[in-house]
Amino acid sequence: MATPTGKFVWYEYMGNDLKAAAGFYTHVIGWTAKDAGMSSFPYEIVSAGDHMVAGMMDIPAEAKAMGARPSWLGYIWVEDVDSSLPKLTAAGGKIYKQPADIPGVGRFAVVADPYGGAFMLFRDAGGSPPAPPPPGTPGLIGWHELHADDGAKALDFYCDFFGWKKTSDFDMGPMGVYRMFDTGHGEQGGIMTRMPEAPMSFWLYYINVDSVDAAAERTKAKGGQVVNGPIEVPGGQWIVQATDPQGAMFALLSAKR
Repeated sequence: MATPTGKFVWYEYMGNDLKAAAGFYTHVIGWTAKDAGMSSFPYEIVSAGDHMVAGMMDIPAEAKAMGARPSWLGYIWVEDVDSSLPKLTAAGGKIYKQPADIPGVGRFAVVADPYGGAFMLFRDAGGSPPAPPPPGTPGLIGWHELHADDGAKALDFYCDFFGWKKTSDFDMGPMGVYRMFDTGHGEQGGIMTRMPEAPMSFWLYYINVDSVDAAAERTKAKGGQVVNGPIEVPGGQWIVQATDPQGAMFALLSAKR
């Protein structure tokens, strides 16, 4: 039986206006939002049907002081958050927030790979993440894309650190090579060297929708911007890349326009 190690198990949005962000994404994606009842700070849980997909919060003061901007982050499962950190730093990764507990939920740390991509290390308090709905279900994250300082070296890092495996390469011409990976739970995403106009490395998360055209129109109607697409990608799916009104990048993915 495959272990959860290396699997994306949660996602988190940090922005400048929690209520506005929750209103934007529930309208565009069709998520429902519910206050998590956190006593220390406001936190919204967004769900696709009965499945909880992500949390949303305002950028903490300490993160804002470090230059954090509105963005999405992914949580990647490890068996032990604390013991993973020496291997991360030895490979050249960074620790932005030391391990901390979320009472009754799990333990996490905010880190970055050696080539600039930020993410969370996480272990659930129960020892195993819940099984998600079938792939392609609207509202789930359907693809994970890293725009790294060095795509080839970044993929090597994740394969060594989490046990991911490269599945194939796709030559994008002037945009370089797109390297797809399997986390041990199926092909989950791709890694590329970021374009010169991208100011820093980042993970881009593609959210499943019924129609990218319709979701793109909802994005624009609520003050977001479509920056790329719709584009048909190998495999016959359609994508749109966009920014929300607070400047965070996200993407849309569907089997039809």
